[in-house]
Amino acid sequence: MSRPYTFVPPAGVRAYRLPTSRGEFAVLDGAPDGQPKGTALLLPGFTGSKEDFIALHAPLATAGYRTVAVDGRGQFESEGPRDDETAYAQSELAQDALAQAAALGTPVHLLGHSLGGQIARAAVLVDSSPFVSLTLMASGPAQISTAQQQRVKLLRDALAVMSMAEVWEAIRAMEPPEETDTGGLDAGLDDLADLRRRWLGNSPAQLVATGRQLCVEPDRVAELAAVPLPKHVISGERDDTWPVSLLDTMAVRLDARRTVVEGAEHSPNADQPLETARALAGFWDSTAR
Repeated sequence: MSRPYTFVPPAGVRAYRLPTSRGEFAVLDGAPDGQPKGTALLLPGFTGSKEDFIALHAPLATAGYRTVAVDGRGQFESEGPRDDETAYAQSELAQDALAQAAALGTPVHLLGHSLGGQIARAAVLVDSSPFVSLTLMASGPAQISTAQQQRVKLLRDALAVMSMAEVWEAIRAMEPPEETDTGGLDAGLDDLADLRRRWLGNSPAQLVATGRQLCVEPDRVAELAAVPLPKHVISGERDDTWPVSLLDTMAVRLDARRTVVEGAEHSPNADQPLETARALAGFWDSTAR
């Protein structure tokens, strides 16, 4: 589970509900002073939320970019059915991403983290015209690793017989001590309370459906390589969801820019936000040239 350092939007970042043709989505929207160089739409990963990108807004605004991070359908503060898995088919989530891009009213740089990367890929394969570029952040070519598939299956099994609150308590009980330590987080934030609030905001059907997608996703890299968009594959130097070597190979297959963020793992956006923002801005700048 991702752990943003705070759930409080920094100065200059607006929280609101973005109206689209497919309903409203909760977003955090950060913009530079003056006219932005470009706009980026940021899609979070499995069990994540728009807050996972919260440390990127300020450095990317300084670099001249507007960044709009979104809670997907059934994630945290975006509404979605609690017991209808069909609403969370990958094709439906891809259409949501296209609607979000359209609602922003300008061509966007699309970025997806982990599960969000596979949703972003699906959206681009449907229609690449709204996008200036595609960045896959810690998001691999096909299904997640065997170990992570086992964790997702445990979660799906638990959700079949337990409430979201009960599952939260079970997750907390299974975490090693270093994972329960709140050191290094926002001293003014009740981190566990906000993490629990985010967890309870998720739709169980969304978690079951998207968890299944992560375990069966086919390799669509060849299809994506044929899409005429600049592409960027960025990750930490360690990742237990998709091996870094697999991401290296995927970048070659896509003829994509490749960035490995030192000192980061599966969430470089949270682990090393300044270095991650620098790499993103550099890539987006290169698309303008």
